[in-house]
Amino acid sequence: MPAKEHHRIFRSGWLRAAVLGANDGIVSTASLIAGVAAAGASHQAVLTSGLAGLVAGALSMAAGEYVSVRTQADTEAADLRLEQRALTGNSAQELQELADIYVGRGVAPALARQVAEQLTRHDALDAHARDELGILMHNRARPVQAALASAISFASGAALPLVTAVFTPVEQAVGVVTATSVASLALLGAMAAHAGGAPVLPAALRVTLLGAAAMLLTAGIGALFGVAV
Repeated sequence: MPAKEHHRIFRSGWLRAAVLGANDGIVSTASLIAGVAAAGASHQAVLTSGLAGLVAGALSMAAGEYVSVRTQADTEAADLRLEQRALTGNSAQELQELADIYVGRGVAPALARQVAEQLTRHDALDAHARDELGILMHNRARPVQAALASAISFASGAALPLVTAVFTPVEQAVGVVTATSVASLALLGAMAAHAGGAPVLPAALRVTLLGAAAMLLTAGIGALFGVAV
């Protein structure tokens, strides 16, 4: 018997959201802390700015993800209502449309018609949603779940540089926070690549270099202007 296959495509949705949120949390909060510290701000001001960045970023991520996924959910619902009306008002044409989809995928016309009839009897809306619209009924958009996941992942990532700043003297904050954040980004990139079945080293390097560049540029701006912004 062949070995059981373990496909990773089913992880793509939550993995993308988790990596994006955590990566954004690390980079934006570490960059903010580095910029404010480089501007010569006090330790209290650095921590306050980092905490404000964590809260504001998590709420912004949650709001943005909710609006985005809510729009997707509304679009799916509108398409499903339209399809349901079409099934009710013109079932014969919809049946033929479904059969034509299977013919286009390489199924013989007679067999395609038989499959379409069986799936229509089982659940016509589900069949059309999946094969005509590309909507999986068991995996539809969930705005609240997406918003919570984004907020939690962002806050988790942002907590790393913030905790580092708590225990680091302000004079060393830029170097220490940047170094620990870069290491965290490398680990995050490697874990995400491993979970998704992608090459680990290129993914870790990509995330690390981009994140380090963002933090160093922000620190440079803070040092150049000498003000906490």
